[in-house]
Amino acid sequence: MRLIPLLLLLFCTLAGADEARFDKLTAQQVYASLSQLVLVDVRSPEEFAEGHVPGAVNLPHDAVTDYLHLLQGQQQRHLVLYCRSGRRAGLAAAQLQQQGFQQISLLEGDMPGWQEQGFQVQK
Repeated sequence: MRLIPLLLLLFCTLAGADEARFDKLTAQQVYASLSQLVLVDVRSPEEFAEGHVPGAVNLPHDAVTDYLHLLQGQQQRHLVLYCRSGRRAGLAAAQLQQQGFQQISLLEGDMPGWQEQGFQVQK
C-alpha cells in the first residue's frame, strides 16, 4: 500500500521534468513580442478550434513529428509553446528540441494565463 503514493509522487515529478527545462515567458512578454515569436499551441485540434493565441500554429503534443512540416524553416526562430496546464507543452518542447529547435520557451500560465490577462483569443 505504501508503494502507490511513492509511484504517484515519482510520476508527478517526472511529468513536470520536461516543463522545468525550459524558460517561461509571461503573457505580457509574449504579447509585446508577438511578431518576433512563433507561437505553438500543442493542445488537441478541438481545443485549438475553441480559441487560441492569434497566429498560433496547432501542433498536437501527441503527434509532434506528424506536424513538423508546419514549422518548416522555423528552426532558427524563437518558439513559445503552450497548452492548458503546461504538461503537454513541456513534453512537446522536449520533442522539438530533439528535432533541432533550440530557442524554445513556454508560456507562463498557458492558455488560461493568456485569457486572464484579457488578451485576444482567435477562433
